[in-house]
Amino acid sequence: MLRFYTVFNASQIEGIQFPEVPKRSGTEFMPSEAAESVVALWPDGPRILHGMARASYAVKEDEIQMPSRDSFDSPAEYYGTLFHEMAHATGAPKRLNRAFGKRYGDDLYSREELVAEMTSAFLCAHCGLDNDVIQNQAAYVANWIKALKADPKLVIVAASKAQKAANLILGIVPEDMAAQPAEATA
Repeated sequence: MLRFYTVFNASQIEGIQFPEVPKRSGTEFMPSEAAESVVALWPDGPRILHGMARASYAVKEDEIQMPSRDSFDSPAEYYGTLFHEMAHATGAPKRLNRAFGKRYGDDLYSREELVAEMTSAFLCAHCGLDNDVIQNQAAYVANWIKALKADPKLVIVAASKAQKAANLILGIVPEDMAAQPAEATA
């Protein structure tokens, strides 16, 4: 039997008190200077909001929504997640204009997730963040093994897109683009 339901975001409902997202206890969040610099210095980066229930990138609003820093087990986990969402933001039409996919698990969605995970790994490595984040990312990518098996070139294409995304976030302009007149690169 097929049924349809109307679903609302909690922020759209008035008169209901929702429970607070639990904070991790035991350790105080210690920011990474290198990672904070990457986030702060991204030219044309999206707005970043904290205190949300989960991490996501909202395309229409061009904003990254993140849980509070204290809800992560480590700064490396926080920055790995933030860099993943920043990678999605590079795919916006006004940036690198990548196709996102329509739903969880479809081919374009899977490809975008691989690009985001690789970008996050590149940025974590750039910032000298611990490799345990990269191990977590490898486990995450395992969910998209079907797409990897179906297209042997997928990893190479995704790595190229991830490098472009990381370069955009870091403000790195390839030499061949830097040498061209401004009108040709716009």
